[in-house]
Amino acid sequence: MVSTIVRNHVTVTGASDGPVMLFAHGFGCDQNMWRRVLPAFAEEYRLVLFDHVGAGQSDPAAYERGKYASLDGYAADLLEICEELDLRDVILVAHSVSAMMAVVAAVEQPARFSRLVLVAPSPRYIDDEADDYTGGFSHEDIDGLLESLDSNYFGWANAMAPMVMGNPDSPDLADELTGSFCQTDPDIAHDFARVTFLSDSRDLLPRVTTPALVLQCSEDMLAPTEVGTYVHQQLAGSVLVQLEATGHCPHVSAPQETAEAISAYLSAALHPTR
Repeated sequence: MVSTIVRNHVTVTGASDGPVMLFAHGFGCDQNMWRRVLPAFAEEYRLVLFDHVGAGQSDPAAYERGKYASLDGYAADLLEICEELDLRDVILVAHSVSAMMAVVAAVEQPARFSRLVLVAPSPRYIDDEADDYTGGFSHEDIDGLLESLDSNYFGWANAMAPMVMGNPDSPDLADELTGSFCQTDPDIAHDFARVTFLSDSRDLLPRVTTPALVLQCSEDMLAPTEVGTYVHQQLAGSVLVQLEATGHCPHVSAPQETAEAISAYLSAALHPTR
């Protein structure tokens, strides 16, 4: 049986005796996407990174369609990493769909985590008129997105990545995300896209007892401002920070602003007398 560390290509850097920061990447990405913000935390924190199964340098043989048909399977991996490394009082920094995996994990094992940092989170991408909820997409939008992905994944990746990244004045960032998308196994990407865009985690938010920071981007096509506000309102005791960063990946496009927002939150939380 492959160890969790090998399965998810877990890497550990930073201060070996510092508080633990565990970073979870979003759809079509891998742990490398966090590299721009890590230097801000390396001296004070123990930094733990990993690749979701099917991404980066994870073990492709570990992919089980049944297990990963919901966020629960990914959250289970996250908790197994914490258990295998005996991580406690974890500050879990999670981007996009992984933010909801973080919510699942925090509801299941609240004692494991000291803080959640949710970067561009969305509990549901599809609008729900019955509950007056704005997710940013109609059912037809998501159906079309998934059909396009199914028919030509690499064409979809080349078209989608620039829209997700935003920042058209920095095309190299979109190119990096496109490359990351295209390195993902298309079959796994098809499954993961459905998990990402069809999940509804709204009912879990009020059950989270871990204090949380919600980082909301500007002009984010995947998680509009209303979504960040909703997440904040549903998470008791959470802090909402509106970033100037545009697009859906502020840790890539605006790493300094993102790191400073996280640092300010953690400093206030962990060192309130400073």
